[in-house]
Amino acid sequence: MSETLQTTDVAALDADVLAHTANAVREAGSALHERFGEVVRYQTREELMRALAVNDDTALDILRPRLTSLRPDAGWMEDELDGGALPPGEWWVVDPAEGNVNHLHALPEWAVTATLVRDNQPVLTVVHMPLTGETYTALTGAGAHLDGRPLHVSQTADLGLSIVATSQARPDENEKVVRRVGSSITAMLFDALVVRTAVPATQHLVNVAAGRIDAFWQFAGARADLLPGALLVTEAGGKISDAQGRPWTPQSESFLAAAPGIHAEAVATLSR
Repeated sequence: MSETLQTTDVAALDADVLAHTANAVREAGSALHERFGEVVRYQTREELMRALAVNDDTALDILRPRLTSLRPDAGWMEDELDGGALPPGEWWVVDPAEGNVNHLHALPEWAVTATLVRDNQPVLTVVHMPLTGETYTALTGAGAHLDGRPLHVSQTADLGLSIVATSQARPDENEKVVRRVGSSITAMLFDALVVRTAVPATQHLVNVAAGRIDAFWQFAGARADLLPGALLVTEAGGKISDAQGRPWTPQSESFLAAAPGIHAEAVATLSR
């Protein structure tokens, strides 16, 4: 009985943390929205990095104190290019400007995300799209939602009728990964109905969770661009694995999120 009560207490606390996290992420998104509109020009990689950092800092100045106050003992990860397993315990995995380069180019595909990870398992996540005002949330065992409405993945069972998507994990990827991405896109162009390619990953993954597209895959990748969507898709009834169909972890070299009805077909295509 006491164990059941303890589990219930933890779930209630996590739900409360999720609500406060959503408020913080929305506030950070509003701050970035105020900076959005004009294309930011840069001539060198150094100028690009400085412009990206200004956006990151704008959001982090809001997110870091707010999220730290919610879970003071949680560690903090904000480098969106970091990958691999986290140390034991709780960690905030934050992407203060997911799709930051799109923001600089006045493109609409960007967001703010925050995910609480406990012993390398995502517990709760918030993805906020400031330009549309949409907020996607997920809590382990409690489902995925868009502005409070439950999300469900697609019911499609035919890859040939499916819209699928992929994303570039990071700039300056090594040649092996670049060639693998290219060959996988070619394979999907033969087997799927439509293939979408764009950054960032989270934009595609919220669409998988919402049933708008049927699968997303990526080679390489980082925690910040995959963990939010992994939890959203899982809680919306989707299937997560690596590209070969094996269980996915942050250490995996590939990632696949799909509607259950086409997961096996997608694995077969990506494994060729």
